[in-house]
Amino acid sequence: MPEREEQLGGWARIEATLDAGTARAIAADVSAGDPLSFPGYADKLADLRARTGADEAAAAALGEIEGMPVVVCALDSRFMMGSMGVAVGERVTRAVEHARANHLPLVIFSASGGARMQEGVLSLMQMAKTSAAVARFQAEGGLFISVLTHPTTGGVTASFASLGDYTLAEPGALIGFAGPRVIEQTIGQRLPEGFQRSEFQMEHGFVDAIVPRRELRAALSRLLRLNRPSAWVGFAREGREEGA
Repeated sequence: MPEREEQLGGWARIEATLDAGTARAIAADVSAGDPLSFPGYADKLADLRARTGADEAAAAALGEIEGMPVVVCALDSRFMMGSMGVAVGERVTRAVEHARANHLPLVIFSASGGARMQEGVLSLMQMAKTSAAVARFQAEGGLFISVLTHPTTGGVTASFASLGDYTLAEPGALIGFAGPRVIEQTIGQRLPEGFQRSEFQMEHGFVDAIVPRRELRAALSRLLRLNRPSAWVGFAREGREEGA
C-alpha cells in the first residue's frame, strides 16, 4: 500500500496551495459553540485550540494559484478528526457562496471522521446545507475541484466531498462512509486488501486521479487553466488594481 502523507493543518494546507502572500481568510469570524451543552465539549475545544493553533476543523481563503484567483477550503484532521459541526459546515458553505458570488473556481480539501456527535442533529444538518450550496454553485457553472485526503469518511464523504466536477485524492487515503472495521462487523466477511483506499476508489471510478501532495499545486493549476473562463482574468486584474 502506498505510504500516506502526514497530517497537514487546514491553514497550512491553504498556504501550501496558494501563491505566497495571496491568501485572505473567509469566514474567520465563525466559531463553534456548544449547542447541546455536551459534557466536556467546551473544554475539549479549548484544549484543541491551544494544541493545534487552529480555531476550528476547517479554514477557508480567497487567493491565487499561479496568478489565477480561486477559493480554497481545507478541513483539519488534527482538530476533532476534522469532524463537521455547525462551524465547519458554515465555513464550507461561506467558501462556496463566496466562490459563487464572485464567479471563481472552488477547491475543497476534505479530511474528516464525519459528523460531530457533540452537536447532534445540528451537525447532520450541515450535510444538506453544504450540498445545497454546492448544487447552487454548480448550477450556475461554477467549477468545484474536490481533493480527498486521509481520512475522508462519514457525513463529509456523503455530502460535499463527493460532488466535485473533478475528484482528486492523495495516495493511500481512506475514503468511504463507514470504516472497514464497521463494514466487516456488519456483513461478517473480510474485505479485499486496500478496500476504500484511494487506489481502490480510483479503480472503481470514484476518484479521477491520485496525486501526491508535492504535485497537487501543479495539478490544480492545470485543471484551472483547462477550465479558465475569461471572466477570471478580469476579476484578478480588478482585484490587483483595487489593492484587494
